[in-house]
Amino acid sequence: MRVDKRENNELRPITVNRNFTDNPPGSVLIQAGNTKILCTASVDDSVPPYIKGTGRGWVTAEYSLLPGSTGKRTTRESSRSKINGRTQEIQRLIGRSMRNIVDLSGFGERTIWIDCDTLQADGGTRTLAITGAYIALMDAFQWMKDQNMISTKPARDSIAAVSVGIVKGECMLDLCYPEDRDADVDMNIVATGSGEFVEIQGTGEQTTFSDAQLAQMISFAKKGIAELTAIQTRALEG
Repeated sequence: MRVDKRENNELRPITVNRNFTDNPPGSVLIQAGNTKILCTASVDDSVPPYIKGTGRGWVTAEYSLLPGSTGKRTTRESSRSKINGRTQEIQRLIGRSMRNIVDLSGFGERTIWIDCDTLQADGGTRTLAITGAYIALMDAFQWMKDQNMISTKPARDSIAAVSVGIVKGECMLDLCYPEDRDADVDMNIVATGSGEFVEIQGTGEQTTFSDAQLAQMISFAKKGIAELTAIQTRALEG
């Protein structure tokens, strides 16, 4: 039995609160179990210098753990004047994930900034950030359409992500922090609503893993992402 009484292939309870703040075109508070992340999408009428003149836009991301998000206070990276390697990795992952399902030629030379701030961390922050960021991005596209900045939403597909791992010899979906901490194998999988993979990050933390275990983890992740995609669809229809 898992620490929160779930089945091995069961997601944590997911809640989505759209339009959580008023200022950004897209704003979503998403929660999985005890992990809570605020994802916002803002539109800037400029692009990085290397894109200028191409007619294409850009989607990029910033990610942070707020000071009170963990048991021990997390120091703000701005106060250290340096972003650590984990933060850089997660920011790039979120940005890559969004760009993979967007037609960058479909919204002109503009940058959409995705900001994902973890209010409370209990495992799976990077994957939940991607799942919430997609909803915020779709709301930003709807805002751009309402402002006559675009005629159609330039999204080719949806995207979501989930963690999976081997804990005490058993495959488990959507790891909470104690499971993630004790995992023998830890994976983060990003995939589109149509079932195409964008990224598979997998590490044997304590031990190696077999072909059969890998297949089971991917099967669990695909089930979880299909369920997350349905949750995203319902949220955006609400």
